[in-house]
Amino acid sequence: MSEMNIVEAIRDTLDKKMGEDETVVVLGEDVGKNGGVFRATDGLQDKYGEERVMDTPLDEAGILGTATGMAINGLKPVAEIQFSGFIPQAFHHIKQHISRMRMRTQDDINIPMVIRAPYGGGIEALEHHSESQEAIYSHIAGLKVVIPSNPSDAKNLLEKAIQDPDPVLFLEPKKVYRSFREEVKEEDAELGKAKKVRKGEDITLVSWGAMMRESIKAAEAVEEEGFSVELIDVRTVNPLDEDTILESVEKTGRLVVVSEEPRFASIAGEISATVSEEVVLSLKAPVKRITGFDIPYPLYKHEDIYMPNREDIKKGLLETLEF
Repeated sequence: MSEMNIVEAIRDTLDKKMGEDETVVVLGEDVGKNGGVFRATDGLQDKYGEERVMDTPLDEAGILGTATGMAINGLKPVAEIQFSGFIPQAFHHIKQHISRMRMRTQDDINIPMVIRAPYGGGIEALEHHSESQEAIYSHIAGLKVVIPSNPSDAKNLLEKAIQDPDPVLFLEPKKVYRSFREEVKEEDAELGKAKKVRKGEDITLVSWGAMMRESIKAAEAVEEEGFSVELIDVRTVNPLDEDTILESVEKTGRLVVVSEEPRFASIAGEISATVSEEVVLSLKAPVKRITGFDIPYPLYKHEDIYMPNREDIKKGLLETLEF
């Protein structure tokens, strides 16, 4: 495979799946003629036509309502919400219809839909363009919530999401959309399965999305001081791969969780509570969470203060190791 960044991996996967399956369609604001605000759908309308790559009005509720009807009637829509901060305009469709249709119809109707959305900060965007609210959507039974951190996972997990018979919210960390490239490796990725990015013995570090890049750098810095860090990329926050995390913490006895989201009622808090309930006797130090703050996502002048960075993570790792 060739080297790609995350945007290129997303576009390549959409192209591949649309070429393989004529029921796969793309819709959203500016996804067609302009190729998407981040160019993740660039060229797809020219290749597959306006009936399969559809520009929509500025209407998030309309996008997801239309996609729901498409899915019920045999299509596999990939609906783009231009920024995740505007998903609330269509929240009722996700909560009341998309996620519940299989249960409501006693398994007669399923919704094979992917909702793509750039999420998180890091690009100095406007208000409502940088939210990290994955925990809110993880509360919705029947909806998978997937967050890749690198081009290979973006490609492999998106392919699985499109193939999934049920709805998937696919959140793409726009801070690292184009910040690095790697050789994309095709693998049989599994939704709901975490990945051990590096093995270690002294402490477990868990993260996802854009925070994985900062966590990798922090782990490298801590290892230069003689410690061994086991780094886990969650990849899917719902369903959460608890087994991989618990197995690691049982081995290392220490856990640091890093996320961009607000601290209260977070995925980081859920992981911390699960570890405390299941393997508390293995812990050699309190679980540490390194997260954003319980405030509205700040405008760009304060974005770097809000988001955890490698120094914050390194400090948290050393404090936990030295407890």
